[in-house]
Formats: sequence, C-alpha cells, structure tokens
Amino acid sequence: MIDVINLEKQFGENKVLNGINVTIEKGDIMVVIGPSGSGKSTFLRCLNCMEDPTGGQIIFNGVDIADPKVDINIHRRHMGMVFQHFNLFNNKTVLQNIMLAPVYVQCQDLRRAKRQNFFLPFTNLFRKEKREKAAIATTAAKITAQARENALSLLRRIGMEDKANVYPSTLSGGQKQRIAIVRSLAMNPDVILFDEPTSALDPEMVGEVLDLMKALAAEGMTMVIVTHEMGFAREVANKVLFIDEGQILESGTPEEFFGNPKNPRLRDFLSKVL
Repeated sequence: MIDVINLEKQFGENKVLNGINVTIEKGDIMVVIGPSGSGKSTFLRCLNCMEDPTGGQIIFNGVDIADPKVDINIHRRHMGMVFQHFNLFNNKTVLQNIMLAPVYVQCQDLRRAKRQNFFLPFTNLFRKEKREKAAIATTAAKITAQARENALSLLRRIGMEDKANVYPSTLSGGQKQRIAIVRSLAMNPDVILFDEPTSALDPEMVGEVLDLMKALAAEGMTMVIVTHEMGFAREVANKVLFIDEGQILESGTPEEFFGNPKNPRLRDFLSKVL
C-alpha cells in the first residue's frame, strides 16, 4: 500500500529524516515510537505530504505522491489524518465537522464533471446551462443527505449520536478525539495516520480513544500511529518502529521489539518508558 524509499526531510541545515525505508501493507497496524524530536511526527506528516519531503519517494497505491507533479489532494482523500489537538472546527457542529470533507470533495467532483460535460457539443447553450445547474443542485442535495446519514451512523457507532448538533467546545477531550477519528472514517480512507492521538488527553480519557482504535484495528483498518502508549503498541500493533535522530534504528513485531531489543539506544529508551 505504501512504500517509503530513502525518505529525507530537511529544515534549513537541520536534517530531520535521513534515509527512511519502510513498507506499510494493507491491514498493518504500524506503531512508531521514539524520543521527542526524533522525527516521528515529521515522518508521519511526510506520508501524506503535509510536509514536502526533501528527497526520496512515497509510493501510495502505485503512485509516487512525493512527486511535485502529482495532485496530492486527490490522494489525500484516501489517507485519513488524526491530530494530537483534534483540529475540529469550533464554529461548526459535530455533525457538520464530520460531513464537511465528504460533501466538499463529492460536490467538487460533481462540478468538475459537469464543467467537462458542459463543453461537449450541444445545440442550445441556454437550455443546456439551465439543465446542468438544476442537475448539480439536485445531486448536491443528495450528496449532502447521504453524508448526513453516514455521519449519524458513525456517531451511533461510538455512542455519540446525541452530540450531533452540539459544538466541539462543549465536549471532553476524549469525545473530541473520537469525533476526529470518525471524521476521518467519513471519507472511507485506505489508511489512517494518527499523530500522538492521546497525548493531549487526561489519563482517564485515554482509554475511550484507544478502545475505538482497537476496534478499527480489529476490523482491518490500516493505521500508522505515532504514540507513547507502549501497552497499546504491544497489544494491537503488528509492526513497531523505533526512530531516533531521523533514522529507523530498529523495527519488528511487538514480541521481538519489546522482548528482545537489539539496538542499544532502543534498550536504553525502553528501560526509561516501560
């Protein structure tokens, strides 16, 4: 699904990523750990080109999305992103937050298709233009209705349908993060990227977010997760990476990784966090 080949990222003179090579298969639950400032979040943000790589390739479903000639927005539709600080729109309700991306993307596609069709040969410009506008309005209404139905279904799934019409400012941190996760699910992504999804939460709220992520893992969702939750990594991941100073120093299954770490830097790191 994703092949990362010799990925590099540099900010000025500071080389944050230095030759990252990794393959993420469909259904993988890959957890990325490492000390603060090691390049974990930069690696994650490079996967969907929120940070443009300085060098290397990111092959996503057969396309090098690090190529500047590629329309990255087309490919981001298939990559969900969950941020540390939720990034919900506070001026929109929970329901509107979840509906926003699918409605925007599908309506944008609709308008593009109609524009292309509009310039096909025709005999009556005025009548054709009126028909096209009416068709767009009707289809846009259907898109919105379907997005609303899907958003409510996702809210029911996490037991938060009663919060559909409230604003994010009224929610707890754990509730906001669960909304952020189902907002990503609303786009039916191939993979979801999680950037320290529990680090901004009170300890008592961490469990409800991790439970949702475990449920997604059980359903086969491909996930790449930057986290400090070692228990989650041991229980749920099938691959664990240790990044330090912009390089992957060790990778393996949770059993190998935690049970028999080979790299001295990893052994030192685990001795401090476990």
